[in-house]
Amino acid sequence: MTITQKTPQPSHHLMYDQLNAARTADKITIHFRDGRVATGCLAFNYLHGTGRVIDPDQKISTDFSIEEIRDLKLS
Repeated sequence: MTITQKTPQPSHHLMYDQLNAARTADKITIHFRDGRVATGCLAFNYLHGTGRVIDPDQKISTDFSIEEIRDLKLS
C-alpha cells in the first residue's frame, strides 16, 4: 500500500482574500494546479470568482477561475 500526502490547498475564503488584496499590487505570480504559471497585473471579479493576469511586457493575458489556483505570490 502506498501512502501519498496531498499538499494543503488554501481555502476558497483565504484565496478570495488574497486575490482581493492583490488587486492593488504592481505585479503578482499565480501558480495553477495544472502547472501553469502566470505573472503580471491582476484583474479580479470577486462576485464571479474569475480573473485575468495581464502581462503587458509580453502582451499576453491568462484568464482563470479561483478553483484553478494553487498558490499566489505578490512580487
